[in-house]
Amino acid sequence: MGESDAIEHRRLLAEDPELARAVPPADRAEALAELDVRTQRIPAGPWTPPAPPADDTLGLLVLEGKLLCRVSVGGRCGVELVGEGDLVRPWPGAEQQAPDMDSAWTALSPARLAWIDAAVIERLGRYPALAARLLERALRGTRQLAAQLAIVHQPRVEDRLLLALWQLAGRWGRPRRDGVLVPARLTHALLADLVAARRPTVTSALSQLARRGRLRQVEGGWLLLGGPPALLGASAVEQPPGPVALELEEGTHAPAEPKPAQAVSEREPAAAR
Repeated sequence: MGESDAIEHRRLLAEDPELARAVPPADRAEALAELDVRTQRIPAGPWTPPAPPADDTLGLLVLEGKLLCRVSVGGRCGVELVGEGDLVRPWPGAEQQAPDMDSAWTALSPARLAWIDAAVIERLGRYPALAARLLERALRGTRQLAAQLAIVHQPRVEDRLLLALWQLAGRWGRPRRDGVLVPARLTHALLADLVAARRPTVTSALSQLARRGRLRQVEGGWLLLGGPPALLGASAVEQPPGPVALELEEGTHAPAEPKPAQAVSEREPAAAR
């Protein structure tokens, strides 16, 4: 049995505290003990989703890690990035029977997934608020993709990159003293797919944004400096940096005015291409 085949049983609400808060305090201890889920670890790299045990499996809940789904149609591709808290159904649906449509999954980092199968769904019937929260997780992906589609319609690549990275920061951002960290190793090539641009154009745009003090590539991800862009009839890169909108962790301070950063190298490490 390989690393990606190992199945462990865990308590759902212990693994996902945000879900636990959806259960009334009086019922939380009982729900914690009752909602047992099968979890699966997968290594970084290409991933083939296992077949669901039955058609009534709701999906896979991402407990740890980031995964990328690349969908190709007619020689063009689009990408979907999912991570902690997202509920996904990685199995091809009826809409993927088109002859020129294909999809492939990649784990950008070691990941851990929980099966929300028929047994879990049956027990969720006792906790309507929790079931509603999981349904919200499933629908959240649709809204994220709609926002991503709106972003790629922005004419300037610099604007697309800032908006896309701040969208990811809204999902997984970690406030720091010097900015907000997007904890994902997003290569220039991956960002190019995310914002529907060519890789050399993205590298040039990232260098421009770094020189303007809007972002910086750091160990473990991308550090966003200043505040989220506001596209109100002007380019996002022309907006002066503002305060970080995300709530800072206890004991930290608002980030200082960003200093001009070094240009992003056009040559990424070979492993990142």
